[in-house]
Amino acid sequence: MSNISSNLKYLRKKKGHTQQQFADAMQIKRSLIGAYEEDRAEPKYDLLKKIAEYFDLTIDEFINENINDDWKPKPKSQGSNLRILSISVDKDDNENIEMVPVKASAGYLNGFADPQYIKELPRFQLPLPFLKHGTFRAFEIVGDSMLPIQPGSVIVAEYMDNWNDVKTGETYIIVSRTEGVVYKRAGNRFKENKELKLISDNKIYDPYTVAADDIMEIWKAKAYISTSLPEPTPEPTIETLSAMMAQMQKSISQLNKN
Repeated sequence: MSNISSNLKYLRKKKGHTQQQFADAMQIKRSLIGAYEEDRAEPKYDLLKKIAEYFDLTIDEFINENINDDWKPKPKSQGSNLRILSISVDKDDNENIEMVPVKASAGYLNGFADPQYIKELPRFQLPLPFLKHGTFRAFEIVGDSMLPIQPGSVIVAEYMDNWNDVKTGETYIIVSRTEGVVYKRAGNRFKENKELKLISDNKIYDPYTVAADDIMEIWKAKAYISTSLPEPTPEPTIETLSAMMAQMQKSISQLNKN
């Protein structure tokens, strides 16, 4: 069950806003605020994000937490690094990571902001010591564009509130309307109203760009799980050594020209 209606009503009143004042702040009709607070409708993703940011919350906090006078925001960056702060907590107070398998990826594009959809995703616990407090989700990848990470591997990623923290060369799960759910390396820093360049580690795939307003979520890759163990590095052969030397000569020649 969604907490959007009760949370919105509580937070609006705590700010001292009437429905009209809050509607003006969100640049929407007052009747929509009434519909949201009476649970007759739910805001679309862009508005949901705007409302959460207005109250200094993450989207997950806004739709999943029961926010009232006793509620306190959980720390996002401090505290024990042996405990995962995830989106959901079960009846035994165990924190869980939601899993988005390949077969669920298409539905995720429509359901990522729907608490009922998220609730129905499979969950697991993964108390890795290097995962600090944050919101984590796991995504199963498909295809060979990010070799040596094999298809079927699971990427454990942390939700990014601030897309300006995207760093060139690091890997992310990008959820966009046109490309769906992809695991790629960032080719540039994120800038509002600009394109984000996405690069595959497998060089047979060309880089491409996604428009900023097409992106719905960004998750920073933190770890991966795979049943494919790495193969030992083969001994160099005459052929591979010759190829390496040829490449070195080509690089030196290019440097001399420059």
